[in-house]
Amino acid sequence: MTQKSTHANPSKNRTPRHRAREFALQGLYQWLLNNEDAGAIDAHIRQAHGFDKADAGHFDVLLHGTIREAPLLREGLAPLIDRPIDQLSPVEHAALLIGAYELRNHIEIPYKVVINEAVELTKSFGGIDGHKYVNGVLDKFAANVRELEVGNAKRR
Repeated sequence: MTQKSTHANPSKNRTPRHRAREFALQGLYQWLLNNEDAGAIDAHIRQAHGFDKADAGHFDVLLHGTIREAPLLREGLAPLIDRPIDQLSPVEHAALLIGAYELRNHIEIPYKVVINEAVELTKSFGGIDGHKYVNGVLDKFAANVRELEVGNAKRR
C-alpha cells in the first residue's frame, strides 16, 4: 500500500498522532489481507521509514486495540453499512475500524477529530470517494456511541 500524493508536501503538517494513525492503518491493512500476527505487524511497521516521527504509544493502542476489538467494532458498524463488511475495500475497512475504536475508547478526542482523521486517512490511501463513505458511516457510529457529545454539537 502506497500513499497517494494528494498533498503538495505530504510530510508537512502531519502531527505525530496523525502519523501513528497512518502506520496503524497500514498495519491493519496487512492484518486484513494476510491475517498476520499483530506482534509481527507491529515489529515490521516500527522499522518503516518515518516511524520515528509517529506517536508510538498511540500507534500501539490503535493497532493492538483495534485488532483485539475488531469483532465488537464490526458488530457496531454492520447495521450502518450497505454491504457485508468483508466487501469493503481494505483501506475503508481499516479506516472504519480505527475510527470506531477511537470513538468507543478515546472520549478525550472529540468525535469530529476522530471522524476527520479517518476521512483524511481514506483520502490519502483509499479510492476516489471512499472518504465520503467513511465519513457517513462514522458519523452514524458516533451518534450511537457518543450520543450526548454529538447531540450537544448539533444543537450549537
